[in-house]
Amino acid sequence: MEREDKIKEDKLREERRRGKLPKLTPKVNEVDMEKEVTAIEVEPAEPVVKKPRRGKAPPSYIPAAGESGFIEKVITINRVTKVTKGGKKLSFSALVVVGDTKGKVGYSLGKAGEVATAIKKALLLAKRSMVTIPLKGSTIPHEVLGEWGAARVLLKPASDGTGVIAAGPVRAICDGAGIRNILTKCHRSNNPINVIKATMDGLSRLKPFNPPVESTPVSEESHATA
Repeated sequence: MEREDKIKEDKLREERRRGKLPKLTPKVNEVDMEKEVTAIEVEPAEPVVKKPRRGKAPPSYIPAAGESGFIEKVITINRVTKVTKGGKKLSFSALVVVGDTKGKVGYSLGKAGEVATAIKKALLLAKRSMVTIPLKGSTIPHEVLGEWGAARVLLKPASDGTGVIAAGPVRAICDGAGIRNILTKCHRSNNPINVIKATMDGLSRLKPFNPPVESTPVSEESHATA
């Protein structure tokens, strides 16, 4: 009997796919699953920290760090659906940026069947892949252009009081590295993953700032003794 029922279901599915039969309404469990997924996406994982308006940030503004001492920001969460013979399989990918606000910052892309697991994996990988960024006070030493794929990110140093003039992904990298005054511009692509990689490419190619060494004047007595 089970085999006959399975054959009938396969025939109905095939006829429905060809358009001979009307599509059935989704089952109750599928609707519940969609509601659960939507609820997971809407609920914020962490309390939202209010930021000042763009271009109005004071020089001393730095987002509050978590219990671990790192700034952890979730940039994007994408839901991926894989269609298989048995049905649709849902999975999630989370893009995360982590920094210590002292020149170290990293990013990662975590994938899992649940949102919380994907974010946890991404945070763990981001902390392992942190790199050191050379800084000049509260800004970068010089102008640089980062490239990755079709994305181009221009980074310019700025004076104190300017704030972080940047889009979401670039702002997350700057806040994590401790950069409080910078001017940025994204060209061509706006893909968050490519923009973050282009920003990290530009920051990794910065040259460290070496302040000039003051030369000590030679007194006349030393010349006389010589």
